[in-house]
Amino acid sequence: MTRTAWSDTGDGPVVVLLHAFPCNHRMWDAQVSGFVEDGWRVLVPDLPGFGASPLPDGEPALSAAVDLIVADLLELGIDRLVVAGLSVGGYLVMEWLRRYPEMLAGVALCDTKATADAPDARSGRLAMAESVLVDPARTGVILRERMLGGIVGATTHGERPEVLVQVEAWMDAVPAQTVAWYQQAMAARPDSLTTLAECEIPSLVLWGDEDTMSDDAEQRRMLEALPDVRDAKVPRAGHLSAIENPGEVTKRLVSFAAEVRRTGNDG
Repeated sequence: MTRTAWSDTGDGPVVVLLHAFPCNHRMWDAQVSGFVEDGWRVLVPDLPGFGASPLPDGEPALSAAVDLIVADLLELGIDRLVVAGLSVGGYLVMEWLRRYPEMLAGVALCDTKATADAPDARSGRLAMAESVLVDPARTGVILRERMLGGIVGATTHGERPEVLVQVEAWMDAVPAQTVAWYQQAMAARPDSLTTLAECEIPSLVLWGDEDTMSDDAEQRRMLEALPDVRDAKVPRAGHLSAIENPGEVTKRLVSFAAEVRRTGNDG
């Protein structure tokens, strides 16, 4: 029995999609449809601590979340796949590359970064963790105050009120313990540029052109590190590009996965 809650749709080679903080598996709904239409089996977890998935035991560490996800997939008989992760999902993909690279046929890093947090960013994460634990009832309010301005792009703020409503609903739904766990785990994550430089499989770096949380400079660092890489800059989208410009993100991800499939290396 798997420990993590999964959406499992379609048939064919496997693609796994890892959502952003503080969303859940529904962030990828548009992309799931696109992959299924192209002949993929798509598995999307609620990351541990989100939605219907419990938090890992022990101290906060992204490796613990990856271990749970991988254990579930192996229990399902899946040992070869393409994976895409957005924001913290991208951090998890990089941790996956460190721990279980033999499982991966291709990786897509979306609106994320490979560098460790600078001291001020680390301090901000730890302060957020403390704030929600001190006053759990205000978790959604704290997230909106600290994140809503930057987590989506200017076009979404001006033209896509339905996206803002959805993001606020996710912020209201995430438990304080989950917020604190992930903020502490992200604050402790290592630099991953060396991991990317050692990645021998096809990779895609995708990001919104209005993303101020993982900006162009961070994308260039990943593009320069990865040996076999493609890039996709998504117009009129910020940090949550998958729901801000879902059609373009779906097209780019499905096209990348199809390229991996043509190599015959996707299992």
